Amino acid sequence: MASRDLYPQEILQVVLDKSCAKAQSSIPTLAILSVLAGGYIGFGYLAYLKVVSGIPHEWSGFATLLGAAVFPIALICILLGGGELVTSNMMIMSLGRLAGRISSKMLLRNWVIVCMGNLVGTLAMAFFLGYYVGMIEGSMAEKTIAVAEAKVHMDFGRAFVSAVACNWMVCMGAWLHFAAKNTTGRMLAIWFPVMIFVLNGFQHLVANMFVIPAGILASANITWGQFFFNMIPVFLSNVVGGASFVGASYLYTYKDTLKDSAE
Repeated sequence: MASRDLYPQEILQVVLDKSCAKAQSSIPTLAILSVLAGGYIGFGYLAYLKVVSGIPHEWSGFATLLGAAVFPIALICILLGGGELVTSNMMIMSLGRLAGRISSKMLLRNWVIVCMGNLVGTLAMAFFLGYYVGMIEGSMAEKTIAVAEAKVHMDFGRAFVSAVACNWMVCMGAWLHFAAKNTTGRMLAIWFPVMIFVLNGFQHLVANMFVIPAGILASANITWGQFFFNMIPVFLSNVVGGASFVGASYLYTYKDTLKDSAE
């Protein structure tokens, strides 16, 4: 009998089990997988920049659509190939904490290690492929600078709302991928929610860890202080988007269906 895709309440159980597994992961495992995830985000963003900078300006809408269509490959590499991404973990680990499966210490341990590893991976990609190899030169440099400056110059409130919407979609991509029972289904489940966040230019913590430093290396009018200031609202609101609109919402809706729910 062929296995079927999961219903939402069944996804909840799978994600809770995943949060417990992540809470038990060793520091070296989290470090390696988070650096890899940061690298995959860098690959995805470089592909996006390559596409959008190579199409004439009058076709900018089509260019953005095509660029958004290639970026989800980064999340596919992370979720199917293996990686630790702090933004999807904001949903997974928060869900485990809200359900009482993991402690606050376990949650913070995961977020801190994974966030630092993601930063290392994205900075390495920005420097070695973007700057050293020269992938952010010419028309790509212009687009990189424009994107980076737009992100850091967005005020706190708008950045906050944008980042909430972003991680709502990113975490829905992660949530839906747990529903599928085959590789093709998982890829498609990830693809479209992630494509929406890129298409709309929402603020994503790890993507910003790549594109803003890449913009600085491409001589954008941005300081490292502005980069780190951008991280504050984007981190907080990515937590809200993933933990509230996905994790807490589905936990509240389907908590009575959990295997170990109180009798």
